[in-house]
This record gives sequence, structure tokens and C-alpha cells, in this order.
Amino acid sequence: MPTEPTAEPVLRGARARARAEVTDAIKQTARRHLATDGAAALSLRAVARELGMVSSAVYRYVASRDELLTLLIIDAYDAVGLAAETAASHSRRAAPARRFVTVATAIRRWAVDHPHEFALIYGSPVPGYAAPLDTIASASRVTAALVGVVADAHRDGKLRIGHDLAPAIPRKLADDLVRVRDFIGTDVPDGLVVRVLAAWTQLFGLISFELFGQTRNVIEAHADLFEATSTVMAELIGLDD
Repeated sequence: MPTEPTAEPVLRGARARARAEVTDAIKQTARRHLATDGAAALSLRAVARELGMVSSAVYRYVASRDELLTLLIIDAYDAVGLAAETAASHSRRAAPARRFVTVATAIRRWAVDHPHEFALIYGSPVPGYAAPLDTIASASRVTAALVGVVADAHRDGKLRIGHDLAPAIPRKLADDLVRVRDFIGTDVPDGLVVRVLAAWTQLFGLISFELFGQTRNVIEAHADLFEATSTVMAELIGLDD
């Protein structure tokens, strides 16, 4: 006969759920403060005050402002990473160039819907804060999804790598490109790696220009510009359309 659960595991489960709920409330409140005050001004005391908690109680769930920032950063990276991964999965039957644009567009759409979280992970560094190694896995997800389109195209023979638009590669940069190539997971020429890096930085730079107002009074059709730019970047990389 199955044994009845003891009170201790049930109690531990209830405590874990309660802790998760309070931690989630702290993070949600902190996200609102990001929108009004910015990451540099994030304060655990202010978060506690809005939640009706004394500051000492908040420290039972989040040890410091830096730990709270880390939690928010990981959540943001995971959210944009999931958006990119979902787009990559749903478009896997599309031509590589169209798939690249689809994934890039999903990243922009998330950024437009979550501008303050985008600023937290891709904007100016927060003074006095150094992101721990805990953030690396989450930070890699969005890049892996975008670069994965290139790796899949290379695997399937749908990547034009006959032309090499990159200049001569200095030795120190070549060493860096080895690490990038390992991340991509395929043996491709240095020139292609450079083009992938150019496309990656171009797309995120364009999103930053849009969100931080650099194109104000110049561009209104931001979505159209982003799709056109993503298409150009896919062509630069050599993705088959």
C-alpha cells in the first residue's frame, strides 16, 4: 500500500512555494522600478516599501541589490532567448535567409515589448555591478538561436561561402575567431565568422538605436527598416533564400 506523505516534506513544499511567490513578487516590483528609476537606482529598500515589507524581510529572499540585478538579468536573457529559440524552431522549414530574418524579428519584438529589460542586459553597464558567471548560460541562448540558423544552413549545404569579404585577419583576431567558430559549432572560414559577427552587432545595434531614440525624427517605419536590414545581413552572411 502507498504510504501517506509525512508532514515534513509537505511543509517543505509549502515553504518553497511561498518563497517562490514572494521572490517573484520582489522581481516584478523591481522590474517596475527599472522602468521608472533605471537599473543604477534600483533599491531593495524601495522594493520592500512598495511591497509593504520591512527591508530586513526582503533580505531573507534576496541577499543584496546585486543579487536582485542578477535575478532580473537572468530572467531577461532567458525571456529573449526563449523568443529567439521559439522563432527558430517554428521556422525550421523555411529558407535559411527567411529563417534568419524571422529569428531576428522575434528578438526585436521582445525588445520593443520589454525596453527596460533590454536596456538592463544590452544597455550601459550598471555602475558598481559585475555580472557573475551564473548569467553566461542564459546570455548565450539568444546568440545560439541566431547563430544556429547559420550552422544549420552550413550543415545542409545552404550557405554560400565561396566569397570572402573579410580583410586579412590579424593573428590576435584569428585566435578570437577560433572561439567564435567553436561556439557556432561548424568549421567555416574566418571571413564568414567576421560576417556573422557583423550581422549580430548590426541587428542589436539597430534595436538599441530604435529603443534609445537615436533614430527619432528620422525613421518611423522601424519594423520595416529592421526587416530590410535583417535581409541584407542574411545576404551578407551568404544564407540561401
